[in-house]
Amino acid sequence: MTETPDIDHLRQWIGRTQKASDVITAQLVKGLRATLFLDIGNPAEGDIAPLTTHWCLAQPVAPMSELGPDGHPARGGFLPPVPLPRRMWAGGRIEFIDPLRVGDTVTRTSSITDVTLKSGSTGTLCFVAVDHTLSTPRGVAIRERHDIVYRDMPAPSSSQKPVPATAKAAPAAQYRESHMADPVLLFRYSALTFNGHRIHYDRDYVTKVEGYPGLIVHGPLQAALLIEFAAKLRGGKAPANFVYRGVSPLFDGSEFSINGNDTATGLEVWTANAAGQPTMTATASW
Repeated sequence: MTETPDIDHLRQWIGRTQKASDVITAQLVKGLRATLFLDIGNPAEGDIAPLTTHWCLAQPVAPMSELGPDGHPARGGFLPPVPLPRRMWAGGRIEFIDPLRVGDTVTRTSSITDVTLKSGSTGTLCFVAVDHTLSTPRGVAIRERHDIVYRDMPAPSSSQKPVPATAKAAPAAQYRESHMADPVLLFRYSALTFNGHRIHYDRDYVTKVEGYPGLIVHGPLQAALLIEFAAKLRGGKAPANFVYRGVSPLFDGSEFSINGNDTATGLEVWTANAAGQPTMTATASW
C-alpha cells in the first residue's frame, strides 16, 4: 500500500497555471481521423480538424530518465505529486466555441482548480481538476474541465474484474456502431497523444503490476469517439457542451460499441463493452 495523500500539501497546487502552444498539421489530422474511424480524406490548410484534436497538441515531453514507473513523467511538476500509483481520466466537460483548423497555432492555458480526497470501494481516491482554455488567432475555441483520478493498487490477494458486479445494463440504443478494441488502436492513439502510460500497451505491466485483466482503452479515446458520434448524429455539428464520465474500464481483446439516444436537450451517448455494460457515459447538447 502507498502512503496516505497529504491533502493540505496537495491543495497547494491549486491555482498553478501553465501555457503551451502547438500547430495543427495535415498529417496529425489524417492520423487522428484514421484512428477515430472517420474518413481520412486529404486535409488541407483551413480544413476543420477532428473535435478533440487539442488532446494531441503540446503534450508534455520529458527525458526517459524523468519518467515514472507507469510511463508518465514523474509527478510533482504542474500536476500535484499524488502518492497513489494508478492514474486515469475520470471525466470532464467541454464547451466547443470555434472549430480548430489545419494550420492553426493553438495555445492552451491550464490551471489546477481543485484537489479532493474521497473514499471508494477500492480505497482512497484523489481527484485533481484542471481547467483548460484553447485559443487560436481567431480567439477562444474550446473551454474544458478535465478530472483526473488517482487510486491505490489492489491488494495482492484481490482480483481486478473487467466490470464491477454492480454495473447496470445500458438502455436500448437508438443509434449504435461497433469497433474492435485491439492493441493497434491503442498504440495509434497513444502515439498521436504522446502518451507513454504503460496501461495502454504493456500487457505484463498492466496485468502483473496494476492488476487489470488486459490493456485499457484510453478514456480520452472513448470520449473522442463519443463526441464525433454525437456530431455525426446531428449532421456534423459539434455540440455546444459535452459532459462525460468514466464508469468502468474498457479492455482490449473484444468488440465495443458506441451508442446514443435522443433527449429533450440533445443526446445521451455511451461506450459499452462486449457484454453491453457502459464504460463511459456522456451528454451532448446543442
